[in-house]
Amino acid sequence: MIRASNIIITAFPIQQLVMNFSILAVLWLGGRRVMSGNLQVGELISVVNYLAQILFSLMMLSMIIMTAARAAASSKRVLEVLNKEPALTNTPEGLLNEHQVQRGEVTFREVNLRYEDGETDVLKHVNFTAYPGETIAVVGATGSAKTSLVQLIPRLYDATQGEVLIDGVDVRNYNLDELHQGVGMVLQKNVLFSGTIADNLHWGKEDATPEELEEVAKAAEAHDFIMSFTNGYDTMLGRGGVNVSGGQKQRLSIARALLRKPKVLILDDSTSAVDTDTELKIRTNLNRLLSDTTVFIITQRINTMQSADQVMILEDGQIIAFGTPTELMETSEVYREIYHSQQLTV
Repeated sequence: MIRASNIIITAFPIQQLVMNFSILAVLWLGGRRVMSGNLQVGELISVVNYLAQILFSLMMLSMIIMTAARAAASSKRVLEVLNKEPALTNTPEGLLNEHQVQRGEVTFREVNLRYEDGETDVLKHVNFTAYPGETIAVVGATGSAKTSLVQLIPRLYDATQGEVLIDGVDVRNYNLDELHQGVGMVLQKNVLFSGTIADNLHWGKEDATPEELEEVAKAAEAHDFIMSFTNGYDTMLGRGGVNVSGGQKQRLSIARALLRKPKVLILDDSTSAVDTDTELKIRTNLNRLLSDTTVFIITQRINTMQSADQVMILEDGQIIAFGTPTELMETSEVYREIYHSQQLTV
């Protein structure tokens, strides 16, 4: 790109210089012939105009050649992306599609994770079991590998060592379509596309009925603000959902994930933009709608931790505490610090 730009900014002034000097030369030589009576003024003007058209066409041709070179380089890069094989594909056993996510029990056994070209493991010796219907609050400082841990569950990455199991089956032995159907994930930064609210929700389940859309929207505390729009569920969203707030985006994304009725639901700090009361209502609704779903919530709010069945505290990619909120209040100094730091003082 830099080389192409340098060629353009060098060639264009040279072309202009050649063009202008050519016209000056014609005017100089033609002017002398006009003064000597060997050439008419109209003929001279015609020659100048024709020359200008020829030179301008040559300039455009050179620009086309340079643009074509840039386009060829760009197309090569695009084809590299399109022809890139996914890093994670179905294993031979996954291709058999013999396993289904039915209960949502998640087990990590001695799991280590190191990203490609990484020098150290971001997750180290992770061991725990989340039973069906439990809510696990995942807590830790920035960079403690909370997101990396939950991304191993839908197999967005493969563990470097150890096993990640769902219902006793290694996630690598699931067909990816089946695995992703059984695991729902809502990120902190949500993706909405141009279209109606209903279109965005249908992304979670294409054949969902209006009643199903309304049910999950109510569970995500999104129904009321949707109905406040003139067109309700037919309200058009701008690209990226620019015409709704951050909290509304998060609630729409939660509703979209709930449509699949996943056996494992991962909320990656996905209620950070909503107030505490609304978050409490969403959690209550989730417990009612998905009573047998295993829920992982990455959070920094003590109220969320207190309402969870189990709390996992990560530090530098290792679990330093795991247990019920009551147990951790007695055994974990880190949890007590988090708890007391968020208490209101008079």
